[in-house]
Amino acid sequence: MPRRKRVVRRPDVPDAKYKSRNVARFVNKMMIDGKRSLAERIIYDAFDAIEAKQKRPPIEVFEQALRNATPSIEVKPRRVGGSTYQVPIDVRKDRGNALAMRWLIKSSRSRNGRSMSEKLANELMDAAAGQGATIKKREETHKMAESNKAFAHYRW
Repeated sequence: MPRRKRVVRRPDVPDAKYKSRNVARFVNKMMIDGKRSLAERIIYDAFDAIEAKQKRPPIEVFEQALRNATPSIEVKPRRVGGSTYQVPIDVRKDRGNALAMRWLIKSSRSRNGRSMSEKLANELMDAAAGQGATIKKREETHKMAESNKAFAHYRW
């Protein structure tokens, strides 16, 4: 993070199948050791499983899961006079999306199931329905921010 100049973000290229920037970003976050084709296969297989189970467009389920998992407020440690306070701050839209994607991937990896695509499909369907480990993580974050509301005046 440079101190002088603003960071210029490169435009995201949408994914090939669904023409969605969020899916492309999700593929990039899902990828391990640069294996993009494997990450794409896992995600597209998960989308096929969602379509088979829910009988509605998988991109719709994915977007709903992302909206449900995105936090609106989080805590940031702020050091004031020798003690550290957890200060609640509002989450920017792009950071909220990044956190939601990270939580979705982490909780689907920690699930027990057969294949990663099945675990991801189940986690996305749960998040779209407003339940599951990802939603629990978002609620936990909101609860933490709510309990530290007294330190909001330390916001910078």
